[in-house]
Amino acid sequence: MTRDEALFEFLLRLGDNTSILSHRVSEWIGHSPVLEEDIALANTALDLIGQTQLWLGLAGEIEGKGRTADNLAYLRDAWDYRNLLLVERPNGDFGKTMMRQFLFDAWQSLMLGKLLASSDPRVAEIAAKASKEVAYHLERSADTIVGLGDGTEESHNRMQAALDDLWDYTGEMFISDEVDEVLATEGIAPNAASLKAEWEELVGRILTDATLTIPAKSYAHKGGKSGVHTEHLGFILADMQFLQRAYPGASW
Repeated sequence: MTRDEALFEFLLRLGDNTSILSHRVSEWIGHSPVLEEDIALANTALDLIGQTQLWLGLAGEIEGKGRTADNLAYLRDAWDYRNLLLVERPNGDFGKTMMRQFLFDAWQSLMLGKLLASSDPRVAEIAAKASKEVAYHLERSADTIVGLGDGTEESHNRMQAALDDLWDYTGEMFISDEVDEVLATEGIAPNAASLKAEWEELVGRILTDATLTIPAKSYAHKGGKSGVHTEHLGFILADMQFLQRAYPGASW
């Protein structure tokens, strides 16, 4: 695998993560428990969409085949997507949505922190912009986890159930492959496995404050980073890509 081939795959992973999660988060707009949360989730989704445009735009540039961010977002099928399985998980209740957001925010904040020192200035520049947004995302989701986890009996039980359900999907974040090895050698991005200890410390500290218990045993669901997804992604893409596929090449 060449440097550019590895970088293209890595950029797809970053852009697909934010694209699919932004779609999931946007499903709450108009349905959130309170107006303040409705606005906050909408803003989070918009931030993620902006990051998607930057990552996929650079991916298209690296690929050199004339594909734009829009082409990559709307004209690929499920098996061509490289997002983590975690971000395509159904929203569930508000607590589960925020638990998914927190687990991803913690990982994304660490990844972006490493990418600030990327040997590729284009990657470092995008990371610098995105890291400011993600710092807020993490602060908000962590505060929500603590507030609900250490809240009422019902909120605590819902947050524990959310953690139990989603924990098995976090291991995929730290599974390394040839893409990671090539980019780590080039100094472009960290090896995925190198983030695990710091992520576990960060997440563990917040979950302790939330009086939540990390599942004792877990199985790492994997496949998303190589294009093997759950049935949920197909439904997301059917919704997200409908307009572009119904009216090919249409523009505002």
